[in-house]
Amino acid sequence: MMFWLSLSITVATVYGVQAILPAFGHEYIIQDDARQHIFWMQRFVDPELFPQDLITDYFQSISPPGYKAFYQALTLIGFQPFFLSKTLPILLGVITTIYCFGVCLKILPLPVTGFIGTLLMNQGLWLADDLISATSRAFLYPLFFAFTYYFLQRALLPCLISLAILGLFYPGFVLICVGILILQIFKFDRGLPRFSQQRNDYLFCGLGLVVGLAVLLPYSLESSLFGSLISVREARILPEFMPSGRMSFFRDDNPIRFWLSASRSGIRISFNPPIVILGLFLPLLLRFKSRFPLAKQVRNHISILLHLVVVSLFLFFAAHILLFKLYLPSRFTVHSFKIVFALATAVVLTLILDAVLKNSSKQKLLTFGATALIGVIIVFYPNLFWQNSFPRNSYIVGQVPPLYQFFQQQPKDTLIASLAGEATNIPSFSQRPILVSGEYAIAYHVGYYRQFRQRLADLIRAQYSSNLADVQNLIQKYGVDFFLLEKGAFTAEYLQQDRWLRQYLSSKVPNDPITKITRNALEGLQQGKVPALSKVMQNCTAFETGNLVVLEAKCISQKS
Repeated sequence: MMFWLSLSITVATVYGVQAILPAFGHEYIIQDDARQHIFWMQRFVDPELFPQDLITDYFQSISPPGYKAFYQALTLIGFQPFFLSKTLPILLGVITTIYCFGVCLKILPLPVTGFIGTLLMNQGLWLADDLISATSRAFLYPLFFAFTYYFLQRALLPCLISLAILGLFYPGFVLICVGILILQIFKFDRGLPRFSQQRNDYLFCGLGLVVGLAVLLPYSLESSLFGSLISVREARILPEFMPSGRMSFFRDDNPIRFWLSASRSGIRISFNPPIVILGLFLPLLLRFKSRFPLAKQVRNHISILLHLVVVSLFLFFAAHILLFKLYLPSRFTVHSFKIVFALATAVVLTLILDAVLKNSSKQKLLTFGATALIGVIIVFYPNLFWQNSFPRNSYIVGQVPPLYQFFQQQPKDTLIASLAGEATNIPSFSQRPILVSGEYAIAYHVGYYRQFRQRLADLIRAQYSSNLADVQNLIQKYGVDFFLLEKGAFTAEYLQQDRWLRQYLSSKVPNDPITKITRNALEGLQQGKVPALSKVMQNCTAFETGNLVVLEAKCISQKS
C-alpha cells in the first residue's frame, strides 16, 4: 500500500510543482482569482494600506473567518500572503491526495484503486483553477476528503472537527456534508427504504447537525456591512446579470445552457479528464458480478457517492428556488460531481483491468504489456493532449512594471480612477486603491454594488463629458488623485470593444442608468464631441508608459 500511496503523493507533487513554477518567473505575477480574494491581505503586512477603501473592505468582509485567520496567522510569522498563495496549492494537493487515497480504499480495498482515484482527482483539479487559486475553495477538497474519510472510518471526533473546519473555510459545503449525514440513517432493504438500526448512524447525524448548525449560524445571524444579498427581482433589471453581463446568470434564450453548463446557474458536469466518463458505467458493472468478480469486494461505502450526488442536486435546485440566498446553484454540483466521477472511474477501471487480466491467462505477456501501456497513457495524456494548458494556473503577468512602480511611490491613500483593464492589477502590484474595475464588479451584496455602480456611472460620465466641471466634481466627490487612461480611450471603438463596458451597450435594460450614460458617451464620440479630459492630457500628464497615460487630478482641478 505504501508504494501506491507514495506514488500518488509523487504525482500530486509533480503536478503541483509544474503548476506553480511560472509564479516565480516574474516579479509581477498573480493568480487570477487572487486579485479578488488575496490582494486585500496585504493589510496583514501593512495595516495602513487601502485606508477606508470600499473595494478592499468588501472583499475582506466576505472572506470566510477560517480562511482569513489562516493567512493572517502565517503572515504574522513572516510569510507574505502572495508567496503563500503561490506555494500552498502543492500542500493542499498532497493533503487532498492522502485523504482521497484513504476514501478510495474504504470503497474498494485495493491500493491500485487508490492510485487511480487520486490520479484522476489530481488531473481534474489541475485542469481547473480551484487548487491553484489558494482561495477559500482550494481548501474545500482536502477538508471534504478528510471529513469523508473519517466518516467512513467511523471516527466521530475527527469527522466533526473536519466538518467544523470546513465550515470556517467554505461554509456552503457544510450543507452537503450534513445532507450526507442525514441520508446515511436511511437504508434500503429489498428496494424499500427503512431507518437504520445502527445507533452510531444517529450519533453521527445528530452531532453533525449540531456542529453544522453551530458553524453556519453566525453566517445567517451576522448583519453584513454591505447590506443584504440581491433579490431575483433586483438582479433581473441589471445588465450585469444578462447573458452578456459581467455576472451573467439569466439565460431565458438558452434554457439548456442555463441548467446544464452555465458557470453560475448550471449543474456543470465536467468530463475533464475525459476518461472519467467511464464513471457512468459503475452501476452497470456492479450488477454483473459474474463478469467482473472484483465487484464483490466493493464495499457498501460506495453509497457515499450516490448520497453526494443526491444531496448536491437537492441543494442545487434549492439554491435556484431561494436564489441568491444560497449564493450560486452551480457551487453545489461542480465540485461534487468532479469528486464522484473521479472515484467512480477509479473503481470501474480497477474492475475492468481485473477482469481482463483474469480472462487472458493464455496471453499474459501481451495483456500485461497492454495494461502497462494504458497506465502510462492515463498518467501522461493530460500533458500530451493539453500540453501548455496542463496544469492550468491562470496566472496574470503584469505587463507594465514602470506603472506599478510609479504608483508604489505615491502616498498609501492615493486613489486612482480608471476604466482601463490594467487598473485591475494596481491593488495587487502597487498596493494602491482604485475607484472601480471590472474584476471587482461583483453584484451580490446590494450595499456594496450600489456604491460601486454609482462610482462607475460617475466615472463614465466624467471621462466622456465635454464639460470639465464633471471631471472636477468626480475628483472632489471621491478624492481622486490620478486618472489612468489608455491612449485610445476617447474613441467610439474603445467603448464598443471594451470587455467590461460593452455589456451596457448591448444591454436589454435600456432604462438602466449606466446603460444610458454609456450609450450617451458613445453617441457623443460618434458625433465628434471632444471629452474635456482629453483636452488636458498634455498639460496634466504625470507619467506615461507605452499605451498608458497617468493624469494628475490636482492639475485637472486647477484648469478652467
